[in-house]
Amino acid sequence: MFRSILALSLRNGNISDKFIRNMSFKSNLSLDILYPNSVDLKPFKPPDNPEGKFSGFIPIKDLDIKYTKSSGPGGQNVNKRDTKVDIRFHVKSATWISEDTKQKLLEKYYTRVNKDGYFVIKSDKTRSQDLNRADALSYIRSIIFKLEEPEKETSPETIEKHRKNKEKAARQRLMEKRSRSLLKMYRSGG
Repeated sequence: MFRSILALSLRNGNISDKFIRNMSFKSNLSLDILYPNSVDLKPFKPPDNPEGKFSGFIPIKDLDIKYTKSSGPGGQNVNKRDTKVDIRFHVKSATWISEDTKQKLLEKYYTRVNKDGYFVIKSDKTRSQDLNRADALSYIRSIIFKLEEPEKETSPETIEKHRKNKEKAARQRLMEKRSRSLLKMYRSGG
């Protein structure tokens, strides 16, 4: 009935603002009235980084996320739910990481990069899929932030201290070895 009235009104051009207002009801408790600023939803835009450093934003569209059954205790929840998270991304084609950081990632974490060039992180710390995904993403962020920190140069005093400690440890080891050798020689009657 409503459709036919609306169709006739549209054909004749007789629709007034009052008619539309009366035909469309909106409660005083509707969400756009209660929260007027929440209606304007815009997709999140990552912050621009002029220096080319990692901002902490990881685009989900560049990740390959898979969920599998977790291992360990947990009863039937472990057997029924896919809570283990496997996140991977192709290092060479990741636009959100600088080239220098990509190279460091491939060198330092080569055990986590498979033969196809994908960096793989797995997480099954909790029984929750969302928490495991957040844990894996947090781990990726921390690795990239750590790789972007400038390497600290060791002072000559520190290098000298390490050299002396190594020499002292070598002398101590040789003294223990010599005393053990003498003990064995005396036991055998030599």
